[in-house]
Amino acid sequence: MKHRAIPALWAALLGLALFLPASARCEIKSKTIEYTQDGTTMKGYLAWDDSIKGKRPGILVVHEFWGLNEYVKHRADMLARLGYVAFAADMYGNAQMTTHANEAAAWMKQVTDHIETWKARALAGLKTLSAQPQVDPDRLAAIGYCFGGATVMQLAYAGAPLRGVASFHGSLPPAPAGLAPGTIKAKILAATGADDKLVPIDRVVAFQKGLEDAGATWEFVTYSGARHAFTNPDADKMGMPELGYNERADKHSWLLLQDFLKEIFAQ
Repeated sequence: MKHRAIPALWAALLGLALFLPASARCEIKSKTIEYTQDGTTMKGYLAWDDSIKGKRPGILVVHEFWGLNEYVKHRADMLARLGYVAFAADMYGNAQMTTHANEAAAWMKQVTDHIETWKARALAGLKTLSAQPQVDPDRLAAIGYCFGGATVMQLAYAGAPLRGVASFHGSLPPAPAGLAPGTIKAKILAATGADDKLVPIDRVVAFQKGLEDAGATWEFVTYSGARHAFTNPDADKMGMPELGYNERADKHSWLLLQDFLKEIFAQ
């Protein structure tokens, strides 16, 4: 049988491909998953690297008060590129999203005014993530932005089976008074902006005290010059002076999250 020689260029490219890092060969897949909570249809967004075989850690991602928009899906994709399975939960139902602050605030209030519903919706998203065939249900974490940051803290306060929880420019709801030590199973990472007018210093103090009283393991980072929504590149376009993107805080907090995830999943 006659063998045809591989052209030098193709041979070089093939050799290069063999030595590329896994991240360069990843195959990010995504799909919408419908699930229900108390009769409400939710439509979450799942992202994973299909080139990775076997089960891996799962990360719940909870959106800002704008709803399940492209920003939170992008964050899920970023986590998938790191080798995690990421599920952007739908906290409002039917994947609702808006660019109007009044509408977003009303949707958020409908959820947060009823804390049991708030927790139940977050837990429904976590259950959906845990049930995915790519996910190791013993290695779960949750991260959230703004409203989502407050939501993942409610999961921690409920004693959800999470290795860790990370809140970025969240509203920092304090732990319920009298929460029994040991209830919070997750390690906590919280990042806020020093110029966040929506989260006053007394809220920060109450938040930290609540974690201490509950015996939680926590880390808190404050970024100078950063306002609310500092991780979202579109924050300055939303028509709210309290919001603002901060590239330094965004990039640093993303690196911090990666280290945090490596730490909690190494155990």
